Amino acid sequence: MALCVDRQGHKASIRNKVWKELRKVAYPDSRFHYDFSSFIADFQGSQEANDRLMALPSFKSCSTVFITPDNGLEYLREKTLEAGIKVLMTTYGIRRGFWLLDPANIDPSLHKYASTLDGMEKVGKPVSLEEIVTMGLSIGLMVTGTGAINEKGVRFGKGHGFFDLEWGMLFTKGVVGPDTVTVALVHDCQVLTEELIPDEFDTVCDFVITPTRVMEVGAVKKPTCGIIWERLETGMLEDIPPLQELKEAPPFTKAQ
Repeated sequence: MALCVDRQGHKASIRNKVWKELRKVAYPDSRFHYDFSSFIADFQGSQEANDRLMALPSFKSCSTVFITPDNGLEYLREKTLEAGIKVLMTTYGIRRGFWLLDPANIDPSLHKYASTLDGMEKVGKPVSLEEIVTMGLSIGLMVTGTGAINEKGVRFGKGHGFFDLEWGMLFTKGVVGPDTVTVALVHDCQVLTEELIPDEFDTVCDFVITPTRVMEVGAVKKPTCGIIWERLETGMLEDIPPLQELKEAPPFTKAQ
């Protein structure tokens, strides 16, 4: 039976239900073991899911793809570089901001290394929000892993909202908008039938992709609120440099 899930009280129970099944197919993290509250896991069949994603027209037409630093997307980052497409990503927890991996500046022999979190910071280039704007990066696709998601693209991550922050920052700077395609890559056991209620800042996904299927959601409404400063977790502003940059920047005005 489908349930109507209301906010934080039920989110924990949903995560626990999904994580119990995910434990059967997930690969442990070297730092966090199977603590799914601390990382987004890679899983059996993730390569097949990534291959399905790379077959999307929205991927093939991109010059830059934003890809989160989730374990299950390392293969995607590598293959995106091999395809000659730039990768914009963040460090874990956004604590050292955004980084750009430009295949034009990376030796092909280092693509696999660059796709890892350690390698990315040695091979890639840190970029501020203002640099992302002035470089004219055109981000046509944003890809994330997540803790759980329903068939309408409403996500339940670890509970910190990092993907929503990334969308909010890039949206505020005019780098992404309503036409930017958002994709969640998950195992089939992470897909829910429950009716989930997104908050105003929740970045709903256009596609949900698993090892066995591609679900196009359709009629997705992307958040336009930017960063809701009073809703940030304690310490986020102090820990995330791009938030500090955005807080101090003058309001963005799109050129006429």
